[in-house]
Amino acid sequence: MAGFNLRARMTLAVATSALLASLTAGCAHDSPTATPSTPGSAVATSTPGEATARPQGIDLTVTHAAAHLDRSGDGTLTMTVRNEDGVPEHLGMVATPGRERGTLVGGKSTKGIGMLDTAGILLPDGSTVTFDGDGPHVLLRHVHGITPRHMLPIALQFGVAGLVRVQAQVTTA
Repeated sequence: MAGFNLRARMTLAVATSALLASLTAGCAHDSPTATPSTPGSAVATSTPGEATARPQGIDLTVTHAAAHLDRSGDGTLTMTVRNEDGVPEHLGMVATPGRERGTLVGGKSTKGIGMLDTAGILLPDGSTVTFDGDGPHVLLRHVHGITPRHMLPIALQFGVAGLVRVQAQVTTA
């Protein structure tokens, strides 16, 4: 029985590693068009700083995505996300090249828009949420993988729309 548990744990560890590798490998290319890396992910096309996901009733738009970084790669990701899915959405994870993750910080809205809960940052249906300043934001630490065109490939994991990739424009402080 102990051998079975060890084998099951090893299989789970390998599968998890493969999934993470596929998610971060997708961030490493410098293509303006994003494609899904997992079954059921939203297909998103993007231009620098923008991405749109509209398959199967999903209507999610990311605009003005920018990574504001210092020399060490620390900083913030700012963007605007419009959710017209017909259902509430959550931003649950932000991945950058090198298997790094952004830290989600909720905003201080009295209506719950942009607040952080257990599912991530709340994006109610019909809302446009700006990630910066007093609103929700994403902290980045030790980011690497900036392209020669000063873009940072970012993978955004949404609860309904799935995985959406965007090329964030990089500004340095």
